[in-house]
Amino acid sequence: MSDLASSRQGYAVTDLTIGHVIRDKAAKLRDAQFLSYIPDGRTFTFADVDRASNILANGLMALGIKPGDHVALMMANRPEMLFLLMALGKIGAVSVPLNIAARGDQMRHYLSQSDSVVLVVEEAFLAQLDDVEDALLNLGKVVLFRESSTAKEVPDRVGACARLQTTDFAQLEEAPDSAPDVVVKFSDLAMLLYTSGTTGLSKAVMFTQAYALLYGIDQVENYGFRSSDTVYVCTPLFHAHGLLSHTYGPLVLGAKVALSLRFSASHFWNEVRDCGATVLSMLGSMANMLWSQPPSADDARHAVRQATIAPAPSAGVQFSERFGMNILGAYGLTDYGMGTILGPDEFPRKVGSAGRPRPGMQVRVVDENDMPLPTGEIGEIVMRSDIPWSTSLGYYKMPDATLAARRNFWFHTGDRGYFDADGYLFFGDRKKDAIRRRGENISAFEIEQVLAKHDAVADVAVFAAPSGVGEDEVACALVVKPGMTLSEAQVIEYCGKHMPYYMVPRYLQFLPDLPRSATHKVEKYKLQKAAAERIDSFWDREKAGIALRRR
Repeated sequence: MSDLASSRQGYAVTDLTIGHVIRDKAAKLRDAQFLSYIPDGRTFTFADVDRASNILANGLMALGIKPGDHVALMMANRPEMLFLLMALGKIGAVSVPLNIAARGDQMRHYLSQSDSVVLVVEEAFLAQLDDVEDALLNLGKVVLFRESSTAKEVPDRVGACARLQTTDFAQLEEAPDSAPDVVVKFSDLAMLLYTSGTTGLSKAVMFTQAYALLYGIDQVENYGFRSSDTVYVCTPLFHAHGLLSHTYGPLVLGAKVALSLRFSASHFWNEVRDCGATVLSMLGSMANMLWSQPPSADDARHAVRQATIAPAPSAGVQFSERFGMNILGAYGLTDYGMGTILGPDEFPRKVGSAGRPRPGMQVRVVDENDMPLPTGEIGEIVMRSDIPWSTSLGYYKMPDATLAARRNFWFHTGDRGYFDADGYLFFGDRKKDAIRRRGENISAFEIEQVLAKHDAVADVAVFAAPSGVGEDEVACALVVKPGMTLSEAQVIEYCGKHMPYYMVPRYLQFLPDLPRSATHKVEKYKLQKAAAERIDSFWDREKAGIALRRR
């Protein structure tokens, strides 16, 4: 048996339960700091984290929650949110972290599809439940968290929750701090994490106790994290990126985490400097927003050693030079795990790449028949793990989707890319983001990468628009940097110089901001819907009489 299959970070895979790891770290690193909360300055040692999660675990059991029960959580990035997730793991219950921006049909889907019996909700989000009372009736109880109060009385107005038994969060904190007497196995279901659902109903990915921890272990081992690192986290704890990669990973390693309430481009670097962060991780969209900020003499004044950016920006060398840090890349999905890594020693030689397959994971690029494609040819990225229990169990209550994704015993990512001659993966686009225009397959991602380099462009999204002749036209939504101007004709001229003629957008739209999910992903389906319904509101290159030179 390989080391990867038998032991990770000193733990046998069969010992990888959330409770066991927290207790072990508290015993070994008792008074060492694990967590700092940037908004209010609170800090927590490993022993504090163990004790706080024990208290909430016992409080949840006193509320009637049993092993296997599903508990939905709708809270912002707070220590209490993290302690709740840990507490549920300790008692063998299944946590269901919800996107805090959800409302309406999406919220109704979360609460009903997840089979949650209890909802823990922050008072600030109560109004988002007012129009989903039918889904709330599936719940047995609601626990209300209030940021600025320790009162144990439930407020007079709890909106749509009024018909349910409602308990104040402070009551959970009255429980004893002894370790809960519950046997939890590494293979038990630990959490459901919902995918973004930008093209349809969100799917709930099933994480076992082991997979939740291995997801983070894969990150820290392959990125070269150190136990002396401070990892800055500003992405949501309801997302694998923030919770598993950069909170649970450092937990297992014994490193520090500095938790922010949310991502803010204007406050980002000040927080990074103040908390002493040495490691960052961000989505490509976040990096684009930081890049679009006016350059400052303080840009490289920090302690950061490395930053992971996914997808890796094509301007990674310039980003690295401006902000004074090494840039790492990766390719992976919540649904299955990390596939490839561009590690600390491979930048800038392979800038823009997502790296090579990591140990324990096979990665291929295949055609529509699942046949491997040669070097340099774009196809669908598929993955297969060599290590038991190191991937998800599939999609909750969606067996057909689970089987379809694992066709021919390979996980089908729905993403396209290619391998170069050195075995490095380069991301192409989402299959559903591919644009078919007059016989040419066009990558929206490639167009976005070109336009993102324009001095006046702060943000960009490229998507398919209806052509009326059976294929697509290329549409583009742009956000211009403050204080700068950019015309449609200038955009077309720039595109004509930097991309093939057939990729140049026909339709353009300037927006103050792009629609984004709470995890900062561009919600292209909203842009596509607007194009389908109101294409006449877009600027049209052909109507403007601008002809492209074929070359």
